[in-house]
Amino acid sequence: MAIPLPRPPVWHRIIDAVLMAACLTSPAGLQAAPAEGGAPAPQLQPTETITGHPALAGSPRHTTTSRGVQGDAVNVALIGTEEDLHQALAVAGWYTADPTTLKTSLRIAADVVLHKAYAHAPVSDLYLWGRRQDAAFEQPVGGSPKQRHHVRFWRSAERDSAGRPLWLGAATFDERVELSRTTGGVTHKISPDIDRERNKLVTDTVGAGVLDGYYWVEQFHMQAQGRNGGGDPYRTDRRLAVGVLDLRR
Repeated sequence: MAIPLPRPPVWHRIIDAVLMAACLTSPAGLQAAPAEGGAPAPQLQPTETITGHPALAGSPRHTTTSRGVQGDAVNVALIGTEEDLHQALAVAGWYTADPTTLKTSLRIAADVVLHKAYAHAPVSDLYLWGRRQDAAFEQPVGGSPKQRHHVRFWRSAERDSAGRPLWLGAATFDERVELSRTTGGVTHKISPDIDRERNKLVTDTVGAGVLDGYYWVEQFHMQAQGRNGGGDPYRTDRRLAVGVLDLRR
């Protein structure tokens, strides 16, 4: 039986209304600055072959929205403790996203309208294994929360032989704010090149020296194209990148 997912609080609609009014009265509110760079995703090579994590067997391939609609594709995973995850992403230059509350939602709405930076802006909830994300991180682009690199992670219940969980992640780039074709609310729209965001996260963590190594799970996805819960198209080479955290390096 499917696990029922919670519906968003009513005050989310109020935030949507504020953003919608701002966007409709300011054409720039719905326009995106050029996405960061136009080059194709870098071609990464694994640093070594590492034994796979047992939670990878039968792991979900996609997140879902609170309405049960297919959401963002899972495209990256990290192996390590929760402390390792937070420390590694901080060293790599990623900021922890604030929880989604009335206060933080009002702030991100105001900062989008006023073009003010918000490095810890909240992210909307997506679901895996029947629950919302356990952690989320981001890197702002420019002076507004309209554009940002971000990734959500979910912790597996199953551990490997060293007692470490698998953190399944969905990394995407928010390139603009507009009205959702599926919900009618205001939402971030993602860049279709989700492999670029996956590779950026791997490149950042490798560059920060917080990975023991990484490897690819080939043909992790059945399809090379799809749409997320907001109706945004995406494309992928179908691979999952798996990194092993090690902050002792």
